[in-house]
Amino acid sequence: MSVNISGTSLTFEEFYEVTVRGAKVALAPAAVARMNASRAVVERLVQAGKTAYGINTGFGKLASVRISADQVRQLQVNLVRSHCCGVGEPLSEAETRAMILLRANALAKGLSGVRPVVVETLCAMLNAGVHPVIPSQGSVGASGDLAPLAHLAQVAIGEGFSRYRGETLPGGVALKLAGIAPLALEAKEGLSLLNGTQGMLALISLALHQADVLADTADVAASLSMDALRGSPNAFDPRIMEARAYPGAAQTARNLVRLNEGSQIRDSHRGAEKDPRVQDPYSVRCTPQVHGAVRDALAQARATALVELNSATDNPLVFVHEGKPGDGPDPIGAGDIISGGNFHGQPLAMAADQIAVAIATLGGISERRIEQMTNPLTSLLPAFLTPEPGLNSGLMIVQVTAAALVSENRALAAPHSVDSVSTSGNQEDYVSMGMSAARRLERMLANLRYILAIELLCACQGIDLLAPLTTGTLAGKAFAAVRGKSLKLIEDRPQAPEMEAVAGLVASGDLAALVR
Repeated sequence: MSVNISGTSLTFEEFYEVTVRGAKVALAPAAVARMNASRAVVERLVQAGKTAYGINTGFGKLASVRISADQVRQLQVNLVRSHCCGVGEPLSEAETRAMILLRANALAKGLSGVRPVVVETLCAMLNAGVHPVIPSQGSVGASGDLAPLAHLAQVAIGEGFSRYRGETLPGGVALKLAGIAPLALEAKEGLSLLNGTQGMLALISLALHQADVLADTADVAASLSMDALRGSPNAFDPRIMEARAYPGAAQTARNLVRLNEGSQIRDSHRGAEKDPRVQDPYSVRCTPQVHGAVRDALAQARATALVELNSATDNPLVFVHEGKPGDGPDPIGAGDIISGGNFHGQPLAMAADQIAVAIATLGGISERRIEQMTNPLTSLLPAFLTPEPGLNSGLMIVQVTAAALVSENRALAAPHSVDSVSTSGNQEDYVSMGMSAARRLERMLANLRYILAIELLCACQGIDLLAPLTTGTLAGKAFAAVRGKSLKLIEDRPQAPEMEAVAGLVASGDLAALVR
């Protein structure tokens, strides 16, 4: 698959093709025309000796300092170098590719006043696998993700360090080996490479993809847990969902009913004479309401990210004058250069907080189902799901691990978007902390994968203890997949390797595919 970058039509599917699957990219011809038009506005201003922020002035608090015409190119290089202040673990390959793609797409929109060669260079880096080493810490999320994007830009101009074919090399060496000429920055181009939200957007977009997989997997795990606990599907009646019409809840309810169709376990305990329980605990009965709220929150965050995917987040922006009917066309290079605040990451920071709460919520209710299954007071099964409790501890401690992970995710879910530390001499006095809000999501998702893996292990063990009765037809496929990684527990054995194996199964998306 090849993806044309136009700045206006990038989809999430194309985003994942490039960042995760390595699809090639190219600059769309329509984008070239728009970029050339906006570049003419910048060049006309420079030739006229007029003043515009970021083109022939200092930056941030130094915006009032005028830069002479013969220093404009050096100004752009100095900007990139001075902003390379990131620290911490480098971003992953997928995260780095996402940043390059998103920055290229934002510049291709044609509102930044940069030459097409800037985007063409970024495309060439993606296609050749030249991946800048980008430290993950150092951005406050306004004026965009300055430090991370500076480390990206540093390689584009032949400096810094890059990963290329499994090695970490000086940026200039990596470009030379890949046959890519380093950029010689012209007026405004350094600033345009740095000023934007593509760091946080990259991490959020990748996190949303993983979160969707885990939301579907959570429904699969819940369906198995419901049978292990001999729960009732009555609470998932579509009439109940229609009475409170949240789309996420309805989707989860449909998933649960479909997964457990044909369950012998469910049929075996119908009627009060077989099972005196009137209602299931919330962690079973309210699964649609809780999982559904997660789904709806993720959908809202995705809508925010989709807007950002094709937005211009540079500053200043360059708007080309277009001729009006009867007036004749404007001269080449006519337009306006306007300073604004599209680089501010507040929408994305709030979306990242929403995703974090959603991840913590899925883990929290999953752990409660784990507790219901391992606790003999609630499960109506042998204590800790072992055939011989006492001599064996069974799955007692996997619940403890789940509790530890849930607690960690709750702490990580604390909001970042309400925080702000003034920077740049109080010029940038309210910032979003969007990058840090996005950075914690991968850790939370990893924790959630383990929590769901533990629920799957417990649910499958509970179903085994109810044999010869079997679970639903679709749920049975999930049961078989888990049992392909972890056999029924008869005597105590280390669970850590099997938790890792099932977490890998969760990450693969194979279980999520059952409800898609």
